[in-house]
Amino acid sequence: MLSENHSISWFDEFLGIAYRYFDVRMNIVLMFPELKPANSLWYDTVHAWNDHTIKIRFVETGDDYWFVMGADSRKPETNKYFFKVLPRSEHYERFKKGHQGSAYLRFAGYKEKFIDDVKNADICNCGHRKDDHDEEKADCLYEVCDCKKFASFQLNYSKKKKVVTDMKFMTEEEVKDDSLAWNCFNRHKYSKSE
Repeated sequence: MLSENHSISWFDEFLGIAYRYFDVRMNIVLMFPELKPANSLWYDTVHAWNDHTIKIRFVETGDDYWFVMGADSRKPETNKYFFKVLPRSEHYERFKKGHQGSAYLRFAGYKEKFIDDVKNADICNCGHRKDDHDEEKADCLYEVCDCKKFASFQLNYSKKKKVVTDMKFMTEEEVKDDSLAWNCFNRHKYSKSE
């Protein structure tokens, strides 16, 4: 069995993952509350990664999956590995089926938007346009919709990106055969006392 590498600094202080499909390659986008600190983190960590050493593992555990990412760095003193436990979604499944072996890695700032922040044609998280919502209460006017408040979001993408070609989708049983996934699971799941 593999041993845990204690020198790895793990980072999970990001909001989640967005998948962008309409580019030369699909995008894996780590979302942060603000773009400026995300750009600083990119420069301190990811900028020093060689593209060919970047590894991403998607470890499926029931209805959730673990996103695990790391790479060799030209600046080992500031290197960090990233992980997050996320619910499996239709976007994740679409990415899994369509990535064709590579993806761009990017960071983005995530900003929530409400009824006063958007134009009439903008879409709510419920799938209906702003002008399909009551202007005062902001609830959806469609009878079949349970939406009680218009809410949407905007991603502000960093211009920086890396190409990732070492991506694997695996089950938890396969973690022991992958050093990156094993180190993450050993540190954040298996060594935690119940």
